This record gives sequence, C-alpha cells and structure tokens, in this order.
Amino acid sequence: MSFEKFNFHSKIITGVQALGYTAPTPIQAQSIPPILNGSDVMGLAQTGTGKTAAFVLPIMQHLIRGPRRAPRALIIAPTRELTQQTSKVVGQLGRGTGLRTISIYGGVNIGQQISALRRGIDIVSACPGRLLDHIQRGTIDVSNIKILVLDEADLMFDMGFLPDIKKIVKHLPADRQTLLFSATMPDDIKTLAKKILTDPVMVHIGHTGPVASVEHSFYPVQQDRKTALLKSILCNTETGPVLVFTRTKVRSKRVARQLEDSGFDATALHGNLSQNKRQQALDGFSRGRYKILVATDVAARGIDVRKVSHVINYDIPDTIDAYTHRIGRTGRASETGDAFTFVTGSDSFTARSIKRVLGNKLKHCAVDGFDIAAEEGTRQVRNRRPGGQQNRKKYNPNNRSRSAAKTKRPSFC
Repeated sequence: MSFEKFNFHSKIITGVQALGYTAPTPIQAQSIPPILNGSDVMGLAQTGTGKTAAFVLPIMQHLIRGPRRAPRALIIAPTRELTQQTSKVVGQLGRGTGLRTISIYGGVNIGQQISALRRGIDIVSACPGRLLDHIQRGTIDVSNIKILVLDEADLMFDMGFLPDIKKIVKHLPADRQTLLFSATMPDDIKTLAKKILTDPVMVHIGHTGPVASVEHSFYPVQQDRKTALLKSILCNTETGPVLVFTRTKVRSKRVARQLEDSGFDATALHGNLSQNKRQQALDGFSRGRYKILVATDVAARGIDVRKVSHVINYDIPDTIDAYTHRIGRTGRASETGDAFTFVTGSDSFTARSIKRVLGNKLKHCAVDGFDIAAEEGTRQVRNRRPGGQQNRKKYNPNNRSRSAAKTKRPSFC
C-alpha cells in the first residue's frame, strides 16, 4: 500500500514525498481511513510506530478546503516536547498546504502565543495546563474545533491531567470528531474514552510490549557501580545516539556531569531545566552535538531522534509500561536498536515482570568486575534454559553492538 491510496490532496502528497515516506505503517494504514470517513478512533500502538502522522495527515485533508485562520483541530499532549514534535510534523507534512499551526505550553511567555493566535491558526498542539489558561483568559477560540486528538493518553493520566482534560472538553463543541491514541490502555483511559468518544473504531496494532526490532539485555550490577559500568559499556560499544534513563532529576544531572567530566559528549534532560535549556539539550542531541542524553521518563517523552541506537536503563523502570515507553525511543521506523537495563539486587520484582513479557528475547550479560551474580536478588532474574542451563553471556569488548554510526570515544577509553 502507498499513501496515494488514501486520495490525499496533491499538496499533502508532496509533503509526504518530501519526508521520504513510501508506505504507511500499520497504525497509519488502519487509522487513516476511518479518520478520513469522520469516525471517532481509539488507536493503541507501541511508541515509535508512526501515530503522529496517522492523525496529522487526515486532519490536514479535512481542513485543507475549509475556512482558515480559526482553530479547527486541537491536539492535546502531555509534554511540551510532544506538542513541539506534533507542530513540527504538521509543518513538514503540510508545508505546501498553507495550514498554520502553533505549539502551546507553559514555562514560556504567554504573550507570544497570544499574538500568534490573533494572527490566525488552523491547528493547535497544546499541553493541557497552558491551553486551559488560554481558554479561561479568552485568548483562544475553541468554538470551531472540528477534530480533537488526545495523544499519548496514558502519560496524560500518569501526569495527573485528567481534571484539566475534562474541563477542556466542556468548552468544545459536542459535534466533533474525537481521536485518542495511546501506547497502553489502562482502565482510566477506557472510562474517559466511553464518555468522550462516540462509537469509536478500535485500532490495535500488535501487543503493548516493546517493539520487535529491539534487542534486550539485563546487566547485573551493584548500585554504586552503575556509572562505572555505563562508562565501560560506552567505551566498548559502537553506538549512534544513546539515551540513558534515570529515575530522578538529580540523578540525571549527576550522571550527565560524570560522563561529561570523563570526556563523553553528554547532557541532561529533566523537568527542572528552563525551556531554553531543555530545547538546547534536545536540539544538541538531535543534531549530534551531544552523543548521550541522560533523561528522566517524563522529560524524554516526545524525543523524536530516529537514529537512537541504544537505550540504557541506568535505573530500571517501575513498570512494564514504563519500560515499553523508554525502549520505544530506539528501533524506530524499521531501524534496529538495543536496550540495556542495569539490574541491582533490589530490582528483582520489576525485573521478573519485564522478563515475563520479553521471554526468550531477553539476554543476560555480565561485565567482568561488575557482575553481582552471587546476590540473591539478581539470582531471581536469571533466564534459565530447560535443564537449568543459564542463558548468560560474558561481555566481550571485541563484540561490537549493531549500529550504523559510531560514537566518538573519550581518550581514556
């Protein structure tokens, strides 16, 4: 199937071709037709499967022939990075359509957003809090909204945005098309979907586990040896851009600083950064200035760097859903990727949950000097073959990991 099958306007097809899109992904192939037909859609698919284009393309098709310069499509996402990413995709795919978009989020001067809205906008991509602020101020007119999109809905709920979403929906026309996209579908989202979607078309692509194009490895390590293990792996592994996840803001800053002091091109991304600093970190990572981005879960949602070769869980995620979201940053758009997770003796419960989902896809690696195989907690997460044989491999620096681009090594490596 090609994008021409959807009978998009020629100006939209031009944008599709300019980005090098050839065939729609499964979520796009199954979501676009019902959206074009005006149906409400609930889309469930893994992170990195092309969900943004799945709703942006039909939205532009709906809007391209209608009135201009009054918001007619509203896309709500939980983080400023996601709103910016969506606006960027709209700008790229719709470069010849004349449709205007804006990204609305907090932490920046609201006056510039007000000025842009007054000049006329067709598609609004917004975070809930700042959008509600504009609605209450009367600086945005949502009375003409024809299409509402809730993007990354599961994270929206995790971040406590449900009350704001309910308030925003009350200001929107009842006669509208509503689309909800999520990587997972907890009960809270199902409940909201029943209230705001009308007879939705269900699009469920695969399972909600990590994408199949990623290889998964556990690395047992003592807590106070994690940074040393991270440096060892980075020194002895060919990588492209690397995304390192930590559990806290303080730790992301500390780990990034330790890597930088050791000669790695690293920076941190966390919620305590100003918007300018956040943007500098994201731009530097996407443009190759920084080879390693050390981030927290919330800060990293919305990162759109296609060539991330490795995701390293410096701290194991709390849930399998969180693991799925993290790993979705690599192995995107038919690329392959690697996911390394550091496992301490106290991580056995979460490690077992991840292992149950991954099954035989999970490998256990040991780096000389860091293995904690004797610890009881780590023994519980061993992957054993029939007959009790362990599926473990010693880490060999000469066995390079898969990647098209090689990261420059610090001189001490």
